[in-house]
Amino acid sequence: MNYRIVQGTEHIKIEDVIRLLKMTYWADKRPVELIEKSMKNSDCYGLYLDNIVPLVGFARVISDYATTYYLCDVVIDTEYRRKGLGTALMSYIESMPEYKGLRGVLITRDAQTLYQKFGFEVLNDRAMVKQKRD
Repeated sequence: MNYRIVQGTEHIKIEDVIRLLKMTYWADKRPVELIEKSMKNSDCYGLYLDNIVPLVGFARVISDYATTYYLCDVVIDTEYRRKGLGTALMSYIESMPEYKGLRGVLITRDAQTLYQKFGFEVLNDRAMVKQKRD
């Protein structure tokens, strides 16, 4: 499956992000104003399939770029799940130099297996942390 990953809100339509977040249990009722504000204050990543026009994957990262980054709103369109696209999006984000050596934090109730591939460990039933590596 051919895909491309873009970085920055200038490459991602807010309407596509809203559609994807409506597919989630954590942001399905999030107001548009909050989605817009969260995107403006985060590093945003989008995943497109070469033959599909709308966005099929999205993620945000919030960071101080010194100690910690918080990974959030990672979502793949329900029609395209279980095809390795979540892993591809995570691989891309994890390869970004600005997050190297930082502690990663995320919250999930059902995707621990995906994040464990990237060094995240479960702290409790939902919180996961990837320890800082020098």
